Amino acid sequence: MWSKILAYLPEWPMWGQAFLLFLIPILYMKGYQWLRSSLKKGTFSNKDQQNQDASTNSSSDEETGNYANIRLTGDYAKDLISVKATFGQNSDVRIREFMIRGTNTPAAVIFVEGLVDHDRLDTHIFTPLMIRGVPDTERTIFEEPKDEYELKAYVKSSLLPVGELQEAKTLQQAAQAVLNGKNALFVEGVASALLVGSAKGKSRSLEEPVSEALLRGPRIGFTERLSDNTGILRQFGGNNELFMIKHQVGARVKRDLVIAYIADIANADLVTEVEKRVQNLDMDIMLESGYVEQLIEDDELSPFQQIQNTERPDRVVSGLLEGRVAILLDGTPFALIVPSTFSMLLQSPEDYYERWIPGTFLRMLRFLAATIALLGPALYISFISFHPGLIPTKLALTIIQTRQGVPFPSVIEALIMETSIEILREAGIRLPKPIGPAMGIVGGLIIGDAAVQAGIVSPFLVIVVAVTAISSFSIPTYSAGITLRILRFVGMFSAAIYGLFGVVMFFLLLCSHLVRLKSFGVPYVTPAVPYSLSDWKDFFIRAPLGMMKKRPSMMHPKDPDRKK
Repeated sequence: MWSKILAYLPEWPMWGQAFLLFLIPILYMKGYQWLRSSLKKGTFSNKDQQNQDASTNSSSDEETGNYANIRLTGDYAKDLISVKATFGQNSDVRIREFMIRGTNTPAAVIFVEGLVDHDRLDTHIFTPLMIRGVPDTERTIFEEPKDEYELKAYVKSSLLPVGELQEAKTLQQAAQAVLNGKNALFVEGVASALLVGSAKGKSRSLEEPVSEALLRGPRIGFTERLSDNTGILRQFGGNNELFMIKHQVGARVKRDLVIAYIADIANADLVTEVEKRVQNLDMDIMLESGYVEQLIEDDELSPFQQIQNTERPDRVVSGLLEGRVAILLDGTPFALIVPSTFSMLLQSPEDYYERWIPGTFLRMLRFLAATIALLGPALYISFISFHPGLIPTKLALTIIQTRQGVPFPSVIEALIMETSIEILREAGIRLPKPIGPAMGIVGGLIIGDAAVQAGIVSPFLVIVVAVTAISSFSIPTYSAGITLRILRFVGMFSAAIYGLFGVVMFFLLLCSHLVRLKSFGVPYVTPAVPYSLSDWKDFFIRAPLGMMKKRPSMMHPKDPDRKK
């Protein structure tokens, strides 16, 4: 009897595969939790430690460096010696000394060549101080000043016809302002440097975003200058409730960062959380908004981006009107929108500029393309290697005929083609614009045809890889496309080990990860999980604009109504 029972039981290799199938998800979850706990011991992930450090830094407010906490004295000769020692041998730093006309008071202007507008410098500083000077009736303010504040107030109110004027009490503050494009004015008897904002800088003209091209919509994108970007945002979303809060980020090189939100829409807790994370940023310099994105996201181990980046002002304004918060950094045209959901990465502003029927069709087409880009090669491997019986007979015979003479298993030939496509895609991006696209197309055709002719891969696989690559190009957000391309290889290996069961296991693990993922407290796959019927009007489909009267409920906006 026992022999008959044992005859019906699977063989030991099957038991081993079943055990591994059960063990892999557990190992994945344990490894993920271990990595998370390990990263939390570091500087960037330990939120409590960051908050403590931020409060300590804000309370002490001490400068660092060789010239930290050196206050300006008001003694012109002494302060000028300290300034020259601070800038050292910097050949681009100019120091223009002169006497204020009508007085015996020496003064100097320090600026960086190439960062200031010389016409504005001559018009707003040198001309009032050196040519017009001080009237005879008011010279006593310089000759016998009552105190420093009277002299400083007169210079600020009567001698400097500028719109932007700040003060620097310490030597390091003055030096940092000069290196950022300000003009620092030192006057005998004034124990601070007057910072005149006439920075010129280099900026390109307003152009259409390269990474987010549209057939219909505004042909304007952000630039690298923060003042231009905030002006564009004001122009697109002119509203007296649009608030822009400026911060400075970077431990050594300061960069201006602006947090933008609409006060009577955005949830106050969300704005507070964004400001807290921005204040906790701690690096030498924030070269690009990608630095900020990586340091403030919820889960740094997730392959999915939890913050949307965009060059389009209309996309930013649309997010602000939904109750989201935008982050703009000086020196980059890419703004950040938080929180972000997975469905946002598959949406395009053009969905709303077209009528709702074509908009819905194109959006559903993108969801289909994302599925193909993720699972296309994995399904090919699983059906060819493990489940050929599930393929229709005529199609199976055709595939078998095309695979005759191919020396590699399906997973190897799929890896060869997918790796080649990824290399061609990367090379096409790095090459000069005139030859990049041509090289990508011609290279793909030549390599694919040569591989088929050499018998390395089958023609059917070339079709699968081509459709997969084209599907990945349809993702509106480039970063989201990269994520799907990376996970595609994970799905291929899962299919090579367990066939269709491996693909299902991979998809379920991916779904479980997405369900647990959050972006600034908002579930990443909402409105699917947790379910929100009202938000489905702008999920898979794009309902008519007249039906979308409510803002997304997941944002918990102060004003939930788009229109009454």
